[in-house]
Amino acid sequence: MQIERSAEAVWKGDLKSGQGTTSTQSRILQNTPYSFKTRFENDMHGTNPEELIAAAHASCFSMAFSNLLSAGGHAPKEIRTQARLTMVKTDTGFKLSKIHLETVGQVDGIDDATFQQTAAKAKEGCPVSQLLKPGLDELTMKATLQK
Repeated sequence: MQIERSAEAVWKGDLKSGQGTTSTQSRILQNTPYSFKTRFENDMHGTNPEELIAAAHASCFSMAFSNLLSAGGHAPKEIRTQARLTMVKTDTGFKLSKIHLETVGQVDGIDDATFQQTAAKAKEGCPVSQLLKPGLDELTMKATLQK
């Protein structure tokens, strides 16, 4: 089985004063603005590539974690994950250096040790983790079982 997804980005102008838009195949993002300011100056009037990567990672991990919990007989009520991505400036340019996943799960009938083991397995196995991990300096996680 092969699944393909696509997104498009349009950029107009130079790096600092230019502006762009991004759209996804599903159109859930449609001409969503991004710019130098949204990427490097914390302007909240648009998105940026790092925010989109963090969203993809949080989503992928939550789905993988839910699947593994369900396969183990513990279908979750909710998995809520935040991915915090760190980008650093190096001598050779910018680098995505760290991602920290923080997840909280509402899961009945599971002990914390099993919950932690399953979270660690999901962190390693989710396709976005597998894609990003070789280029990262650090991929960490905190998992909290909420009763």
